[in-house]
Amino acid sequence: MKNFVFVFAFLFSLMMVSCGQQPESQDAAAHQDDYKIAVASFMHETCTFCPRPTGIEEFEYYGPPLEGDSVLSSNSYLRGFVDRVREYGEVELTGLSSPRDAKGGSSGSWITREAFDKYTGLMVEDLNQNGPFDAVMLSLHGAMAVKDLLKPEAEIVRRIREEVGDIPIFVTLDLHANEDHELSDAAGAVFIVKRYPHYDTYLQGERAGRALIRTLRGHYEPVMATRKPGVITPSVYQGTGVSPAMDIMERARRWEARRPGTYVSVSFGFAYADVPDVGATVMVVADGDTALANHIADDMNDYIWRVREAFAGKKLPKTREGVAQSIQAARAGKTPVVIADHADRTGNSTHILEALIRQGGENFCIATIADEKAVNKLLEQKKQAGDPVDMTIGGYADQYAGNPVPIEGTLEYFGPYRHFDHVAVVHFGSNNRVIVTPQLHQVTTPAIFEALDIPLEELDIISLKSRVHFRRGFYENGLAGEIIEVDAPGLGPADLSKVPYTNIPEDIYPISK
Repeated sequence: MKNFVFVFAFLFSLMMVSCGQQPESQDAAAHQDDYKIAVASFMHETCTFCPRPTGIEEFEYYGPPLEGDSVLSSNSYLRGFVDRVREYGEVELTGLSSPRDAKGGSSGSWITREAFDKYTGLMVEDLNQNGPFDAVMLSLHGAMAVKDLLKPEAEIVRRIREEVGDIPIFVTLDLHANEDHELSDAAGAVFIVKRYPHYDTYLQGERAGRALIRTLRGHYEPVMATRKPGVITPSVYQGTGVSPAMDIMERARRWEARRPGTYVSVSFGFAYADVPDVGATVMVVADGDTALANHIADDMNDYIWRVREAFAGKKLPKTREGVAQSIQAARAGKTPVVIADHADRTGNSTHILEALIRQGGENFCIATIADEKAVNKLLEQKKQAGDPVDMTIGGYADQYAGNPVPIEGTLEYFGPYRHFDHVAVVHFGSNNRVIVTPQLHQVTTPAIFEALDIPLEELDIISLKSRVHFRRGFYENGLAGEIIEVDAPGLGPADLSKVPYTNIPEDIYPISK
């Protein structure tokens, strides 16, 4: 009897194979070496109110565009994508020419058409020369703003679509993306990070990779629904460790858990871009079920609108009040107190530094102030660590930068740090320090203090040019005794009614009220 059962099972399996009904593992093996996928990245978060345009010179400040395999590992979205796709066999991945990070990051204003056309053109040219392709994967930011060109990320996808035809084009975006239906109309699927700080960039790349392979094999049919809730929030309100930002993303995750095969994305938007699609966006990908995608998108849209007052209606202390609170907290022993100077997009403003000096702050460190002139002057004077210095710092990059602050003290450190050839640490006053970098540098972890020989245990107050990313290294590990977000003057204020918009929707909350 046992032999009969074994023979029957064997013959039945042969019959199933002959009928083409193979198990997933056999199907996976059968598809190895079948797919050729193009991979590219073009990312920029554009603060259109900053004074300096972003052109070819800025995009190539750190080197020429990346090519080939260097593109595949150029950011964590693509590393996640590549790692997961390669699990499915020897899929051929081709890196398209992709620009590096621009000098100054989001302190750069409108991208020039010359730069946009150059890098998008290089991608299309690579597609033409190396095709045909079965699919395209794009790592974009979503808050790119290009002079005289609306919806630039959608335009990138449209130009690529024109070259490659009707094949899957998948896109990953940053949480601060300003997008609308034009992107989802052009792309096959969009995946947006859910955490701020952005811990899940690699994860979203993985998700895009798995979904793309399933789509190519005919196991998944992506359909999309997009909504614009009509809510705009400053970046400093968007940290997903606190409500209601945390609740919004948890609602998206619950939908994904309840309906396997759905990908529910929410971008909170980037408020400092004067563009028509600014503000929050909901993008839902479902497996062949347009009604489901629309239902989930409507639910997420309605929920964001319901919590709009708690999300977008907060108020933060201004400079004088916030610094006074910080000094009081430090004297109460809640050290180190972290001041988030969230509005400074160029890194050059001195409002917090000036207020700390005026109010008698002690044992504080400003990390950092961007002042290329000051760094170059130290080089010209051939200053070295240990030398006395009498200099002015910051306060000139834009109309919100404040006043140059005179500092008389000791040059405690002057040398390399990360990609900078020279950064300076100036020690002055009552055990106070200011770190001067040639360009904007956002400090997200306390590692900078060890690297620059600054004793962290001596710091009672740390002022950071950061909005939310600093929380990974100062809050989530329990380091900060207290955090005070200060709405100092800058190109990224929390009070969005102060931003001189001309292109955004008239009925967006809370500006329209």
